[in-house]
Amino acid sequence: MKKNIQKIARRQLHDYRNINPGTCFSDENFSLSIREAYAVQDAVVDLRSAEAEAVIGFKVGCTGPGTTKLFGMAGPIRGTLFDKEIYQSDAELNANDFCNLAVEAEMAIEVDADSNILSVFPVIELHNFVFRAPQKSLSELIANNGLNSGIVLSAKTWQKLPEFYENKLSLSLEINGSEIDSGELWPMEGGPASSLHWLTNHLEDHDLTISPGNIILGGTALSLHKVRAGDCIDVKIDGKKAVNCFIN
Repeated sequence: MKKNIQKIARRQLHDYRNINPGTCFSDENFSLSIREAYAVQDAVVDLRSAEAEAVIGFKVGCTGPGTTKLFGMAGPIRGTLFDKEIYQSDAELNANDFCNLAVEAEMAIEVDADSNILSVFPVIELHNFVFRAPQKSLSELIANNGLNSGIVLSAKTWQKLPEFYENKLSLSLEINGSEIDSGELWPMEGGPASSLHWLTNHLEDHDLTISPGNIILGGTALSLHKVRAGDCIDVKIDGKKAVNCFIN
């Protein structure tokens, strides 16, 4: 049966606005193909754009061993980033603005007009960590925008050419001063170029393009970790604090 993508997208956005994402996946017998899930994501993007939200980039998700083990499935998948969900380091975030808030330490990429890498830098990715279907699927992950609910940027002093990070050994996540996860900076062999190459080809298949200045989340070798009010989140590069936020 042909899906009403626009109807699903409107429901998805309504749920997201009400901090109760993806309720359609709780419905008995509801399912989407991968292609339909991306159609839903793109229809939600159109709805959000009509409400004066601007797309500022994309995420490449479900790539590293941490997330593939956690989700029980392998990507990559694509999500879309919006200007109103970008925060600066030291941000104070309200846990009630998210649904089962989880964080991830990750490296991001900024590109120029020709999709060349201008800089790379660490970020904290924020997630509504919710799966509602009886079994997790890439379709649910994609239709829910890769679970993304924002990112926290590091200071501009961490925005460097990729060569700067080639000798950096580890990306780590600390919660309340205790390291709970660490790993390599990039999940794919070939580093940021591999993530960017996959995304460029994927977007072409969906009649989309990367714009100058876009931020690309390159995926992570680490996992998602749930956080709650009172937590202090730090992401470090080789033990040096690069970006942090506080959960109220």
